[in-house]
Amino acid sequence: MKKIMAIGGGEIGRPGFPVETTRIDKEIIKLTGKKNPRLLFIPTASADSESYYETVKKHFGKLGCKTDVLYLINKNLSKKEIEKKVFGSDIIYVGGGNTLKMMNIWRKTGVDKILKRAYEKGTVLSGLSAGSICWFKYGSSDSRKSVNSKADLIKVSGLGLINALYCPHYDFEKDRKPDLKKMMRKTPGIAVAIDNCCTIEIIDDKYRIISSKSSANAYKIYWKTNKYHEEVIKKEKEFKLLKDLLII
Repeated sequence: MKKIMAIGGGEIGRPGFPVETTRIDKEIIKLTGKKNPRLLFIPTASADSESYYETVKKHFGKLGCKTDVLYLINKNLSKKEIEKKVFGSDIIYVGGGNTLKMMNIWRKTGVDKILKRAYEKGTVLSGLSAGSICWFKYGSSDSRKSVNSKADLIKVSGLGLINALYCPHYDFEKDRKPDLKKMMRKTPGIAVAIDNCCTIEIIDDKYRIISSKSSANAYKIYWKTNKYHEEVIKKEKEFKLLKDLLII
């Protein structure tokens, strides 16, 4: 089975912040069918942040995971070394940060192709913010803000495993909604917009929405006959056909 868990955002226990996504993270682990799965954290978007990995290791360690990390900026690993880490994992968890830089590094190192192979093999692909954008065809990204705080959000190309545009932090960052409305004017198809503490879980050709906070939601966004649509995607226990979500 092919499995993706794309989380809109939320804290996992970095110093001074609460843990907000435990319910979602337990579902990620459940998807492996193992009590103590091997989780590989990829912090490329945060410039290989070691403190980020320490937070991930602590949080997922408490949930029973055996954790490892793939540094692509601070370590010059061979393709074989990268493949060994990726294919030896049950869960890939990608952290937040600069999506554009991350995708450029992945393509330069061949990690993009390796992750696609892991997806085909049934490894659970997961992450939040940049780590959720990456699984989709496109994403709404704040990558330019690292240089200019007033810069607009930009459309970044992901791995294309899901044929839609993905927008994280939909309820949490004030520029997400207006920028997505403008972005979708020039983007065919739909966008999936996800609040913090909410996720879209995709297994093969089906999906469902899960949240770790009752007020957190997911939305289907699109333009049709010059009218803008923002539809709440219902949170239901049963899975639904992904193709029905992706059509206008």
